Amino acid sequence: MAREFEMTDISIMAYYLGIEVKQMKDGIFIHQEGYAKEILKKFKMEDCKLVNTPMEVGIKLSRDEDRETVDPIFFKSLVRSLRYLTCTRPDILFALVGYSDSDWAGDLDDRKSTSDYCFFMGNVAFTWCSKKQPIVTLSTCEAEYVASTSCVCQAIWLRNLLKELHML
Repeated sequence: MAREFEMTDISIMAYYLGIEVKQMKDGIFIHQEGYAKEILKKFKMEDCKLVNTPMEVGIKLSRDEDRETVDPIFFKSLVRSLRYLTCTRPDILFALVGYSDSDWAGDLDDRKSTSDYCFFMGNVAFTWCSKKQPIVTLSTCEAEYVASTSCVCQAIWLRNLLKELHML
């Protein structure tokens, strides 16, 4: 590349656009811990109570650009997100745990169920999904089976990804 483009080698990258980069023999670890700590310090939240999920269940945020004051639901969600940041530490135990659930015939228009799943790494929820099932199930048991099937597919994909990253 140096033949084609004019460039300068300034050694191994350690920090770029707020992202810290640690290059080790077994891989590259990127994080924004310093940035997160800076935000928490700015709002005097270094010693706040920790939470394991970034949002409360059932909260729906909406944008109202004409509003001149801060929406209390938005502010509460923002504070919760900051409390979540204090809980996400790279030194947690990397144990993959998943949960699934469904609501049978939850959509009153087409009687389709909704599949939900959530995965934790250590004590932190890091991926989740809530999606309408593609078929109409005839029982609660069948709806749970469809939900658990999609959860297992995601678990297999996540397990393979973590193996590829040498985290499992």
